[in-house]
Amino acid sequence: MLEARFEADISMPQDNSLPALSLPDLFPSSSEGGLPALGGGGGGGLGSPMGGGSSGLGGLATSPGSGRTIRALTGQQKAAILVQLLISEGADLNLAALPEDMQTKLTEQICEMRLVDRDTLAAVVSEFVETLEQVGLSFSGGIGQALRALDGKLSPGASQKLRRKAQESGAADPWERIASADLETLVELLEPESAEVAAVVLSKLSVERAAEMLGKMPGERARRVAYAVALTEGIAPRMVARIGNALAAQLDQRPPRAFTAPPTKRVGAILTSTPAKIREELLSALDVQDSAFAEGVRKAIFTFANIHHRLNGRDVPKVLRDIAQSELITAFAAARAQPDSDEWKSVEFMLANMSQRMAGTLRDEIEIRGKVRPKDAEAAMNGVVEAIRGLMDLGEIELVSDEDE
Repeated sequence: MLEARFEADISMPQDNSLPALSLPDLFPSSSEGGLPALGGGGGGGLGSPMGGGSSGLGGLATSPGSGRTIRALTGQQKAAILVQLLISEGADLNLAALPEDMQTKLTEQICEMRLVDRDTLAAVVSEFVETLEQVGLSFSGGIGQALRALDGKLSPGASQKLRRKAQESGAADPWERIASADLETLVELLEPESAEVAAVVLSKLSVERAAEMLGKMPGERARRVAYAVALTEGIAPRMVARIGNALAAQLDQRPPRAFTAPPTKRVGAILTSTPAKIREELLSALDVQDSAFAEGVRKAIFTFANIHHRLNGRDVPKVLRDIAQSELITAFAAARAQPDSDEWKSVEFMLANMSQRMAGTLRDEIEIRGKVRPKDAEAAMNGVVEAIRGLMDLGEIELVSDEDE
């Protein structure tokens, strides 16, 4: 909020109805030596209020301590006084959040300032504190910050239109847009670009995202891009900005997707809830028509038989909390009928990653449960899988991928 107030002070128009002294008048030289007095008798006030408009002190202002009349100050002068005061008190100010032209004006103003008496300092601080106390709600400035605040809450069409508008006005950081793109899209976007351009993008991403992006590139392409990072040492910031703007514009020109998940994952999710017999028939048919697509669907499918090699052992207690014990016993008892199957391996995996007391109780219940009808077995196993998927959707657990294995 402090940076927002400084921005308001620096950028506000000068109020001509309230006389503002020039710096020579504000800091007169003293022929007798010593410290020049700032303020004193005479007309004028603090100048236009810090927030602009008609609110604030305005008009003739007096020191809250001594009652002396304070001569007018511009918004830039007041901002410079506050920044210098906060820095001298050891405050950590993030002035880099201000636009560069405002940072420049503020720095130049601080360079021109000399001495400020206690009455003027007290009046400026008092006005600043009063302004802060009157603030009820603070909005992010600019369309770029507004887009960040509303990320994920706008329709794809509206979001794309606003991003394009922000990009054209220069208000948005293109690298934020690039970093938020999914890696498959980013790799596809960089495919026709040179290795040097891809190396710039790689350098602007987080270490984790950069490693993932390299892993999705063909081996020779990944090697050339990794080497090209060594050639980016002398690249100018302006060139990096141009690359970012060009790539962000290409991202915004791509038509929005109706479905966020890729086709293999969508089909895999559907077949996960399909009876095993129908699932195998459909996968066999997909193998004939498109073997690569069928392989992707198989990787996306998550069934009870996949639990022992896709679920983290530490997540088993979380899963058990969301499953009725009767449903769990039914699923375990059904798997016990095929001791060499993946389903039974999943049961053994879960029993090994829960408390031994609970595991012993479940083993006894499995013995008592006996034989399970196929229809009940499939329903119970699907219930366990749905519980796991529910926790995945909430972001509480993650499955182990083939790459992790």
